[in-house]
Amino acid sequence: MKKSMLSIKQSYLVCAVGIVVLFGILMGVCETGAVSLYVEGVIMTCCIAVIMTTSLNLTIGVLGQLTLGCCGFEAIGAYSAALVSKLLVANGVVMNDTVRFLLVTVVGGLVACVFGVLIGIPALRLHGDYLAIITLGFGEIIRVIIQNLKVAGGEGLDKGQQGQALIGIDRLANLYVVFWITVVTVVLLFMFARSRYGRAVKAIRDDEIAASASGINVTYMKVLVFAISAFFAGIAGGIFAQYIGALTPSMAGWLQSINYVIMVVFGGMGSLTGSIVSAIGLTILPELLRAFSDYRMLVYSVVLVLIMIFRPQGIFGNWEFSLPKAINRIFYPKGKSGGTGKAGQGETADSKEAQHEGTDSESGASRHHLRRS
Repeated sequence: MKKSMLSIKQSYLVCAVGIVVLFGILMGVCETGAVSLYVEGVIMTCCIAVIMTTSLNLTIGVLGQLTLGCCGFEAIGAYSAALVSKLLVANGVVMNDTVRFLLVTVVGGLVACVFGVLIGIPALRLHGDYLAIITLGFGEIIRVIIQNLKVAGGEGLDKGQQGQALIGIDRLANLYVVFWITVVTVVLLFMFARSRYGRAVKAIRDDEIAASASGINVTYMKVLVFAISAFFAGIAGGIFAQYIGALTPSMAGWLQSINYVIMVVFGGMGSLTGSIVSAIGLTILPELLRAFSDYRMLVYSVVLVLIMIFRPQGIFGNWEFSLPKAINRIFYPKGKSGGTGKAGQGETADSKEAQHEGTDSESGASRHHLRRS
């Protein structure tokens, strides 16, 4: 087995240092005024897109089930967080803004998770196109219900009118807090995909019948993945609500869900790295093309079509970036006379010597047996 020059603890430390450095750069450019509020808003939108795309990648890439209702869960989380926030303000509950932001965001995620379980139990008995249609219908049902709920800003079913925007939401979203929420989301999803649960989910994706025959509870694992994905979609919705300050039912529409599915496929299904890069890239690209407002969506579409033609598995496929591996390749390349090379040679020599000793002992035992016979 090939050993890395960095131990597991050192690898974790390197990743932590890399994240802290990235956060330091973010703070530096924001606090010094090097970027405008518009750019900070784009960064915030990128963080929300990363949370949505990585959570959806768990269902589409790792589990292998196509769902088109992710924005329904995002809308549930957004409206739940917004209503809880307004309720706390109405009742005169005083608390720190960051604490309230985190509290109502988690509440939004939990409510979305509950709906994920309720929808997942019957829906995940289906596969492929049928599951996609069911989840698409779920998103539309959520949109219609929201636009007719009076508590969510709607006019009510008795009025027969479409809902209005839910306004007056406190804008508590802080870019630095959202950055760390995004980091925690990516780390947790990365760890889940590489845990025994993640391996069981991948087994279901590869061959559901064989996975069931080997003792894996297929229904339980599917619902678990669906619930986790819905929870983080609700988290993204809670952040969105407290960043924008107003919500409309259209955020639960199927078109938004299609955009996130495109991001997952564009980056590579099953690759967290691809989901992160595609979420950031496809969020920034339309903003860069605003100067060509008449043609920017055309260019955006052409780029997507070209990627799907020449790279149908996505930009990254199922490849994952690893900072420790990159450091090992740079500082400890193969064939280098020191470090890994000598260690590897020493291990090889030791193993060969052990093999020779084993062979000699076996031949000696054979000769002794022949003498006795």
